[in-house]
Amino acid sequence: MSTPILAAGAVLWRKNAIAQIEVLLVHRPRYDDWSLPKGKVEAHEELITCAYREVLEETGFDVTFGPFLMDVEYFVAEGLKRVSYWSARVTNPDKVFHANSEVDQVGWFTLEDSLTQVTRESDREVLETFINSPFDSYPLIFLRHAKALAREEWNSDDEDRPLDLLGQQQAKRILSMYQVYGLTEIHTSDAVRCHDTVSDMARALGLKLTVTAEVSEYTWRKSKGKERAKEYVKELVKQSVPILLCSHNPVLPRMLEKLTKKIDFDRPENKLMPAESWILHHNKKKIVQIDHLTAPLANA
Repeated sequence: MSTPILAAGAVLWRKNAIAQIEVLLVHRPRYDDWSLPKGKVEAHEELITCAYREVLEETGFDVTFGPFLMDVEYFVAEGLKRVSYWSARVTNPDKVFHANSEVDQVGWFTLEDSLTQVTRESDREVLETFINSPFDSYPLIFLRHAKALAREEWNSDDEDRPLDLLGQQQAKRILSMYQVYGLTEIHTSDAVRCHDTVSDMARALGLKLTVTAEVSEYTWRKSKGKERAKEYVKELVKQSVPILLCSHNPVLPRMLEKLTKKIDFDRPENKLMPAESWILHHNKKKIVQIDHLTAPLANA
């Protein structure tokens, strides 16, 4: 079987003047259809980065991504096409749209009207998934630090162990993946490998990096260290803003367990690999969905 053509997009939404949810559809003159903004993945591009880029190129609206929705597959002239979709809240809904080479007009539609307005059945399926998803939520991102030098190759204190070459490449590429969430805070363990994973991203986003020993691996192994880490993350999840926390593999799975132990859905079974993350979408009271992002592509 041939490799599918990969693409990505999003369901853009806002609340109108009477607090109704509306979604944005785009009209493509090439096909004379109404659809969701989407486009093909470029070389060495992650799916979520593609979705964000295509939204900006086709609509011009600024967005904050929310939960992952679904993949859809259908056949086009070139073969099987697979499109991944996220929900995305529009942060400047009053911006004037300007036609471009792909889209000549956009329209805001109520949830009910959007289902009849879209041309493709696959877009209708995505909208139905969106309607039943926890799209109006906030992300708390648990990011494992990028690939570090092996312990046996480091002769000094473990908290000073740096990123290796692959980890440095991963750290340079995480901005394109995580800027889509509209981060307002970035917290990190004070271990060098965690700090160096997110420091460039914080600088690029104009955010002050919060460095703490509370979620460090060496603190975790001390007496009462586990409770300190769990209390720290419980405070983060109370906030109604997008936050990223960079920490270690022994710490992140246990904190995830703490936050989800009373929730009736399956927790991820596998531990995070370097530079992977769990996206915990919450409504300040509980976690409502957990997404997973793999490590950024290297040598790109």
